[in-house]
Amino acid sequence: MTKQPRDPSLLDAIVPLVVLAGLIGAALALFGLDALDGPIQAALIVCVLVAGLIGMKNGHTWADVERAARSAFTSITSAVLILLAVGALIGIWNLSGTIPTLVYYGIQVLSPSWYYAATAIICGAVAMSIGSSWTTAGTIGAGLIGVAAMLGVSPAITAGAVISGAYLGDKLSPLSETTILTAQMVKVDVHEHIKRQAWTSVPAFVLATVVFLILSLVRAPSVHNPVGKEVELNSLGDIYHITPWNLLPLVLLAVLSVRKVPATLALMISALFAGILGAFLQPQVMRDFVGAGENAIVGSIKGIWSAMANGFEMNSGIAEIDRLLSRGGMDSMLPTLWLIIGAVTFGAVLEEFGLINRLVDPLIQSARSTGRLFVTVFACGFGLNVVAGDQYIALVLPSRVFRLEFEKRGLAPTNLSRLAADSATVTSPLVPWNSCGAFMGAVLGVPVLSYVPYAIFNYASPALSVLYGITGFKIEKVAKGPAGGPAS
Repeated sequence: MTKQPRDPSLLDAIVPLVVLAGLIGAALALFGLDALDGPIQAALIVCVLVAGLIGMKNGHTWADVERAARSAFTSITSAVLILLAVGALIGIWNLSGTIPTLVYYGIQVLSPSWYYAATAIICGAVAMSIGSSWTTAGTIGAGLIGVAAMLGVSPAITAGAVISGAYLGDKLSPLSETTILTAQMVKVDVHEHIKRQAWTSVPAFVLATVVFLILSLVRAPSVHNPVGKEVELNSLGDIYHITPWNLLPLVLLAVLSVRKVPATLALMISALFAGILGAFLQPQVMRDFVGAGENAIVGSIKGIWSAMANGFEMNSGIAEIDRLLSRGGMDSMLPTLWLIIGAVTFGAVLEEFGLINRLVDPLIQSARSTGRLFVTVFACGFGLNVVAGDQYIALVLPSRVFRLEFEKRGLAPTNLSRLAADSATVTSPLVPWNSCGAFMGAVLGVPVLSYVPYAIFNYASPALSVLYGITGFKIEKVAKGPAGGPAS
């Protein structure tokens, strides 16, 4: 007869987290921001082994560890494909002139005195239209980071504004997969869920926009150099044929996203279309990129293929232009994929062996009041973003674990759906080794720890959600469940 595995002790559940905190702290202390180039990834793999050994101590087998790892890999298939597609898109959009054209027009239209607020609003509008924070950040967001570099404003604050806008749109769009998933997990209508999310999202974004306006005025260059700006514009105009036609790949991507074409497919179609368009609109850039000696057709194919795989490299002799445009390629995303694989595998092993539930159950029992329950849900969602490294684990698990508790206490499920989204989805890009944080850092080219202080919306929205729970403001009640007694 097969022996049943033992339930983990509280110490069993705590040990992997202590090891994780210790290794990540040591990696940051020894390597600084370079820790994300490998040391933290290695630390996460060590943490997987620690959690696996604890599971084996309690009667599980190594086959159970491997099964948890397989489930983790399955859960991130979509994220892996999107990440690789975004890498390809950035490389080809730089080659074809799409991102340089965005930068060229952006420098002329956007002013440092209100740049951060404009960035947040633009990204919010785009994300709400297409329903994807990742696509927004990897396309418009990357372009706005480039504009920031040319205008002389802070890329870190710009990245915070990009993420604030992207996650506002992600939360309030009926096209967003995380919004749909949250509503499904808590069993509420998606449109009702969006309405309730607006109660925290809209005030939080207004607050963020005000802060970004203040930062634009305080942190903007005191005297923007018009001569330098003209030189930058002329340099882009000399290298590329700047025309609105270069923006057609962006328009195509928006149309495909609104028509609910899968993100990976939409990104790759836009990237390939940009490459073909660039072969006609940017023949000189294409020739310079692949080198002399190739005929136009073969050279274009080679250039598109190379930019997709290894990114685009510009050698104009102007450092600012070269730094801006030498980016992208699927291979540039490999360190990020390594990070995501390590993080979600660790989270999957913790869940497989009951270590997460062992930590969460005492928190539920100690949360006597509504306010403490809301704080507990937030701590669970954000904590899972830190520990499990994946927003889907951080979103699904609390939604599943706390749904019955909310029902017992006579709290409408829309309270939980709003709180779960604020606790898990919105905080995910604040953690460097979380799949969302790793993605944002990679596509924006700004380290997570650099933009974290400026992701204002991502602090304000969960703070308001918890505050509502503590004060009772905008908390909807329903009849209590069977275990909760009569409705009060």
